[in-house]
Amino acid sequence: MKKLAVIGAGWAGLACAIEATRLGHAVTLFEAAPMPGGRARRVDNIHGMALDNGQHILIGAYTATLKLMREVGVDADTALQRLPLSLRFADGGGLKLPRLPAPLDLLAGIFTARGWTWRDKSSLLRTAIGWRLSDFRCASTTSVAELCASLTPRVMQELIEPLCVSALNTPVGQSSGEVFLRVLKDALFSGSGGADLLLPRVDLGALFPDAAIEWLTKNGAALRIGTRVRAIAPDGAQWRVDDETFEQVVLACAPWDAARLVRASGLSADHWCETTEALRFEAIATVYVRNASPLAEPMLALRSNPATAPAQFAFDRGQLGGPQGVLALVISANEASRETLEQQVIAQAAAQLGQAGLQLIQTVVEKRATFACTPALARPPAFIAPGLLASGDYTEGPYPATLEGAVLSGLAVANALKTP
Repeated sequence: MKKLAVIGAGWAGLACAIEATRLGHAVTLFEAAPMPGGRARRVDNIHGMALDNGQHILIGAYTATLKLMREVGVDADTALQRLPLSLRFADGGGLKLPRLPAPLDLLAGIFTARGWTWRDKSSLLRTAIGWRLSDFRCASTTSVAELCASLTPRVMQELIEPLCVSALNTPVGQSSGEVFLRVLKDALFSGSGGADLLLPRVDLGALFPDAAIEWLTKNGAALRIGTRVRAIAPDGAQWRVDDETFEQVVLACAPWDAARLVRASGLSADHWCETTEALRFEAIATVYVRNASPLAEPMLALRSNPATAPAQFAFDRGQLGGPQGVLALVISANEASRETLEQQVIAQAAAQLGQAGLQLIQTVVEKRATFACTPALARPPAFIAPGLLASGDYTEGPYPATLEGAVLSGLAVANALKTP
């Protein structure tokens, strides 16, 4: 058996370690943090609540993630609440898809969108037909704003902007139209249920990382949770990872850590490092509040303004297996201070959700939550050097920074390794 070091136990690293173990590699998994999960993990709160470092949404098209969850023993039907795609606001406006076969669900959703005029609906129909006829392709330099220039302001504000920020975590004027179309194609036209929202009813640790670690333990992988890798270096045909030797290494850590390790290794991999270091990142903040009354639905869209009302979505944790009266208010791609975001979001919830008297529990800010998915973005390849590969949602691939992108990367890298 070839010894393989996987450095990083986020969702990409866990997927890679599981697949490599299944293929017969002797896997050692390193993780600097005290728990696995990376940017989608449980956060223990001082009030004794099991919160998350962000309110993640999966969709029905995330087939690789759902398959892997089931393979390690997670009952996805119990752990996730499946709902038809809904971008409804508290005032009842917006779009919600009915349970119909695709693409009839989209057509019905457009025709029944509340608060939309016929001009709004027809602009979306014409534009969507154009995307379909072009097989959901556009120039790599096209932004989402340019791609959607023919849509009415209401459709942009109530559909495209919320979809774009939730999928790409990048404002429409700076987002890749090419990647956005790929997400739309897979979600809306890959089959019935692809656009369904899958909202976690358990904390993010229980959703996958905990079961993944248990599976790896039972199947003989060596786990080094809480162990930071200081250095890697080529050693003939092998690799040194601190004071251990491995035949192959997968860097499944954060891109900035991967670039640091590669630069310090003495490898001639300047282009890979430069491409990785050139990536820009967007923040995601999740403001948890209590003393809330139940929302009309587990998830509601919010009318967002980056300067004054920054949150795009509200989640009722009480309807998602969590404590009653707790809301998670999610703010994507906003660089305001923590204190400013908290004040603005609590005021926004009072104005738009009728939630007065909310009390702050905790705010979790991931300053580099996702790479900025911009037009014509150069992303580093998985291959760095013989025996050294990178895995993560930031590497070359068709998807933005999503759990599905991370899992697909991990699986692909494991299958690209030299046979054990």
